[in-house]
Amino acid sequence: MNGNERRIVGSLLAGGTESVLHGICNRTRSPREGTILVAPSLEAGLYDAIVAARAVVCGSGGLTGHMQSLCRGRGIPVLRVDEADLADLVGEVTLYLESASIVVGAEPPAESGARSPTLDDLGSACAVIADLQDITTINACGPNAARVESFFIREEFLCLALGLSPLDAMAGGPAAVTAYGQALADRLCGFVQALLPGQRLILRMLDLRSDHAADVTETAPVAVEPNPEMGLHGARWLLGSLAYRDALHTVLSTLRTHLGDDAGRVGLSVPFVSDETEFSQLRSHLDLPDGVALSAFVETPSAVHATPAMCAAGVSELFVGIKDLVQFYLAADRGNHLVADSYRTRHPAVLDAVRRVVESARAAGTPVRVFSLASDLAHYLENLPAPDGYMMCTAELRQMLLQPTSRT
Repeated sequence: MNGNERRIVGSLLAGGTESVLHGICNRTRSPREGTILVAPSLEAGLYDAIVAARAVVCGSGGLTGHMQSLCRGRGIPVLRVDEADLADLVGEVTLYLESASIVVGAEPPAESGARSPTLDDLGSACAVIADLQDITTINACGPNAARVESFFIREEFLCLALGLSPLDAMAGGPAAVTAYGQALADRLCGFVQALLPGQRLILRMLDLRSDHAADVTETAPVAVEPNPEMGLHGARWLLGSLAYRDALHTVLSTLRTHLGDDAGRVGLSVPFVSDETEFSQLRSHLDLPDGVALSAFVETPSAVHATPAMCAAGVSELFVGIKDLVQFYLAADRGNHLVADSYRTRHPAVLDAVRRVVESARAAGTPVRVFSLASDLAHYLENLPAPDGYMMCTAELRQMLLQPTSRT
């Protein structure tokens, strides 16, 4: 650093899409695309400004707040600093996520060497979204938007947008369960109407950990777990809930009523599944109608090794969840800044796991898509066999869609 620069050290609340980010500070409550949002705290009223930001710096907050979780799901880094330091964050700043620090006025050195990935490298691209606006953002990117074959959304984000408390609904009796399912389906109908021809939507079914559930639950009891990341969530929780099965049937029937044949453009995916036995049990438990495909997320070591068996069990598609896979392979919590140096998305063990999944899925003829941060994509392209496509967060994928393409 030179004498005109100052480094501010903080804590990383949400992991990043790039290791180094440079941008202009936005200290207003208005959305400024691609800027670094600076705010005393994260709140729902800042939603538009947050989703437009490249990164967020705040003066308070923890790892599991609603808006922090939203940012984590969309790949928007969140860095917390002492509130007294916020006043210094003006003009251009550079965020160094690996050291959880900010340098005011510094521009990072240009990277050289590896070829920059192009849209042709993405295969059948999948956009990871948080709301309807993300679909319209992607599909407004001109002719290249058609290269995005699918959009992926977590059910928890639909609940956040609709003000729904899923556990309260599940515990509220048949009327509450039906109302929950209808609200989700109505929202999904709007998503489908925004799709381009040939595009589809994947709903990752409810995966509400107990620590997150406590933040959005008013009346239903929530278990206190010592380690929620490895607790009763994902496929494990879905297997124990008859109410969720009934809610899902309401979703599917409402989609068929309102969309007709287009209801088939909405697919379902199982979160946090361990192996083929759990997948088959859940398929049976949900009592899905014939013809409703069920895909699965590979985000645990057991699922990596069960990939051939899950393909044989009829999984329609596989999605490799890099963020969770890293934390379970390396025993490094992705939300804990104290072990940020150990959380390595390019670790050889992680790459070996992804390679196993891709090769097994391709051998079985099962489509497979791998999530990637933009900062990792070139490395994955060089070191992994090609999946059917890559998944990326909306903001990063949009940047690639707006690049010139070599395809004619």
